[in-house]
Amino acid sequence: MTYRPTRIEDYALIGDCETAALVNRAGSIDWLCWPRFDSGACFAALLGTGDHGHWQIAPKDPGYKVERRYRPGTLILETDFECAEGAVRLIDFMPLRGATSDLVRWVIGLRGAVTIRTELVIRFDYGTVVPWVTRIGEGTWRAIGGPDMVVLRTHAPLHGEDHRTVGEFRLRAGESVPFVLSYGPSHQPLPEAVDVREALHSTEFYWRHWSDRCAYRGPWDEAVKRSLITLKALTYRPTGGIVAAPTTSLPECIGGPRNWDYRYCWLRDATFTLLALMDAGYENEARAWHEWLLRAVAGSASQVQIMYGIAGERRLPESELPWLPGYENSRPVRIGNAAHRQLQLDIYGEVMDALHQARHLGLVCSEAGWDVECELLRHLETLWTEPDEGIWEVRGGARHFTLSKVAAWVAFDRAIRSVEEFGMAGPVDRWRALRRMIHEEVCTKGYDPERNTFVQSYGSKALDASLLLLPLMGFLPADDPRIRGTVAAIERELMEDGFVLRYRTEEGRDGLPPGEGAFLACSFWLADNYILQGRLRDAEELYERLLSIRNDVGLLAEEYDPRTGRQLGNFPQAFSHLALVDTAHNFMRLESPARQRAGVAAGKPPAA
Repeated sequence: MTYRPTRIEDYALIGDCETAALVNRAGSIDWLCWPRFDSGACFAALLGTGDHGHWQIAPKDPGYKVERRYRPGTLILETDFECAEGAVRLIDFMPLRGATSDLVRWVIGLRGAVTIRTELVIRFDYGTVVPWVTRIGEGTWRAIGGPDMVVLRTHAPLHGEDHRTVGEFRLRAGESVPFVLSYGPSHQPLPEAVDVREALHSTEFYWRHWSDRCAYRGPWDEAVKRSLITLKALTYRPTGGIVAAPTTSLPECIGGPRNWDYRYCWLRDATFTLLALMDAGYENEARAWHEWLLRAVAGSASQVQIMYGIAGERRLPESELPWLPGYENSRPVRIGNAAHRQLQLDIYGEVMDALHQARHLGLVCSEAGWDVECELLRHLETLWTEPDEGIWEVRGGARHFTLSKVAAWVAFDRAIRSVEEFGMAGPVDRWRALRRMIHEEVCTKGYDPERNTFVQSYGSKALDASLLLLPLMGFLPADDPRIRGTVAAIERELMEDGFVLRYRTEEGRDGLPPGEGAFLACSFWLADNYILQGRLRDAEELYERLLSIRNDVGLLAEEYDPRTGRQLGNFPQAFSHLALVDTAHNFMRLESPARQRAGVAAGKPPAA
């Protein structure tokens, strides 16, 4: 069986809210980390070759045609293969976690009689460890390598061939062959066998019950619900943390070095996540995220990081895996993320904003939680004048990024509002003075009056799409001439074929070689600005354009290259799906996420 490489957007996601797998259109699972999102990969063909681990089940006839879909409201993937011999259906899913983690693949004959080939290549620790595979009973195989063990159960005929487990069988209409791959520590007994029919029923019931709770009712129901299911799948259920993506090192530029590990939880996503979940009716998930956030930042304010592990881990050392050639030879492949050591001032605003929104949304914040916020503000008072690496985590040196200063303004603004609206205690007069000082400085040093636009950093002429967040954060009203001028400048200088770039990488100031796609969240932010400015037709056209580039099962990566029509970056990307959900809510009502966040739900201008 020949391994077929595939495009990023050709993958579908399955998962159990503790880890996830990517399945391509050829029926191959090319990425899976067990037992949790940030573990060493068991299948890493996505970043290497088939020899680095994959699992393909497909007709032997290479001329098959494919049609696939998720079962409505679920994370259960159905792939139909049509060939000259007949048709079969492959059902892929991961039951919600019991004592172990299981991956179920069930092949069902639909028409005729089709010869099926399966090839399973297990490689632990990102493709480096070839396990010892033994047959330990009728229909049961065990693979062990160091601390890891997986057990395969199936009645399909299998045999070993060149460190692979392969098999071939004939499937007629009405017949079916299930495969169950289960993970467990190698020193433990075998994981219990799975009743495939019962597992499918319970998994479908779980996802349907969860997705049916979605409160959104509007013209983009399907897109919003699929995005929320994706966000739920990226949640690490034991802690409530949400990973930015289940993958590492999928490139922002094919063949380039902009390849990062996104299997962590960013504080930057806090407010977007909270509002998206609450506005969609998912209070339990929002509460779990809110509690994860409080636990993550607890401790000394000087030690707050921009990101954490899924259980709140703080040590995320970055290293390179030279034995993996990377997706389409995009090197290096990285695990860990050195950006966790960066100073990024915007996270203080994000945390304060998220906790303030939590109060508005009825999520009870403890007195200890407010003490944490006050400690963060005390530290920010000594820090906000410093240069930082900014929202995009540049590796070309610290600067006075405009959005970072605006986020510092947000931190003090939300603290003041918490005192005024909820009776919290704090040095509000000092906070008001700082809020006023930061606002004046940004409007002086971060604004170019000649071009009538805010700029990426103090003294710079460069534009940055993150400036679209200024009205969404409540720094200035959307109809302020300076905001209108900034939107117009971004339309002129940062749009390519209808999509928004983060900034011009060819200017070479971010410490990396030039080149990347359009950052999808930025395009959603532009649509949000259009809505707030009353440009509803422009907003709708842009939103529909963004929906049109989702893949066939409704998923989005981090970026999109309009010249090649390809998705880029880690996949699927939580930030893109969060933005999709928030923008849909912005269309629906005045009390929208953008207005909620800005604190201007009733049209009240934000305080300077």
